[in-house]
Amino acid sequence: MDIATIIGIVGGAAMMLMSAMTSGTPLGAIIDIPSVFMTVGGSYFALWICAPMKKALGLFGVIGKTFKIPNFGEQAIVQNMVALSEKARREGILALEEGLEDLDDPFMKSGLRLVVDGTDGNVIRTIMENELNQMEARHFDWINIVNQWAGFAPGFGMMGTVLGLIGMLQNLEDKSSLGPNMAVALITTLYGSMLANWLFSPFAQKLTAQHNNESKVKEMVIEGVLSIQAGDNPRILAMKLLTYLDPVTRKAIEADVLKD
Repeated sequence: MDIATIIGIVGGAAMMLMSAMTSGTPLGAIIDIPSVFMTVGGSYFALWICAPMKKALGLFGVIGKTFKIPNFGEQAIVQNMVALSEKARREGILALEEGLEDLDDPFMKSGLRLVVDGTDGNVIRTIMENELNQMEARHFDWINIVNQWAGFAPGFGMMGTVLGLIGMLQNLEDKSSLGPNMAVALITTLYGSMLANWLFSPFAQKLTAQHNNESKVKEMVIEGVLSIQAGDNPRILAMKLLTYLDPVTRKAIEADVLKD
């Protein structure tokens, strides 16, 4: 569970409520159900126009990923790659076939399968980088939809405000209602801005960060597979892969994988 996402949502809501309360605005004045329909419902169904139904329905599952901390197993990948490199140098490339099915990473498994089959290094790189590119395209399809929702929400907020102003202008003879009606009309603008800046844009940024981490791990796997295919010394392979790790993780396993 990614506590940071929960803290951000709860903390953001608390700060906005505190801002309203300390400014003298009654909480009831910023709660308006029709505005919720316009901003949340209207902007969401706009996504059905610009995205396939499958993606519009699956979007909530993707947003749910921002509440989880993905574990891409960078440390285990480095250790496995070094062990496989040592085995390949001792027993030959074909010896790697024996333990391929025990690997948990399908991307690593497919790359090493190509190595065992004697595939040229350039071909291996092309195949694995193409798979990485396709993964990136799929991820950015989803991230773009979240960003589109962030873009639609303020627009629907403005539309709600315009609708409220139309209703207010039709009742100008009642001067006492102008102020309250204006306040209600502006609430949809507030809601649209809140959705975009408090929720959807941050969700998209966190999904992008997760994507970048996963892409980095895939690049590390490609580097390791090609290093094994080229017959690099296991120590050299380890030094290559360690450059992909953050300083803390690198220090934790450096002594183990760089042993003589």
